[in-house]
Amino acid sequence: MDDDRVIEFADALPGLPGMSRCLLVELGDSGSLFRLRSVIDPDLQLVVAAPSVFFADYAPEIDDETAALIGLERAEDALLLVVVTVGASLAESTANLLAPIVVNQVTRRAVQVVQPSPDLPLQAPLVAA
Repeated sequence: MDDDRVIEFADALPGLPGMSRCLLVELGDSGSLFRLRSVIDPDLQLVVAAPSVFFADYAPEIDDETAALIGLERAEDALLLVVVTVGASLAESTANLLAPIVVNQVTRRAVQVVQPSPDLPLQAPLVAA
């Protein structure tokens, strides 16, 4: 197993206890979509996206306690991901902006962070209508 692609979650993802250790695998060459696959149960996987590609103004809050939990000391070491619900087409796919995943690219530790703003959608369209 390629350990530089393994991500370990500080806290289990809600409803997905088998996702504590995952491989992050790029889908295609765009650098915008990835598969997050459980090391424990390879059948358990999520599609995640780099939100900057789809939501230019998206800037979730990462508090000091959360940063400390994954050993994040510098903002540039953070990889931000959002969970994608895949539709029949890209236009029908949505992203969860309310609870992004923050990965410390140095320590390879991650956490899902529920945002304090109730205005962020659970199902934001990836493609503007």
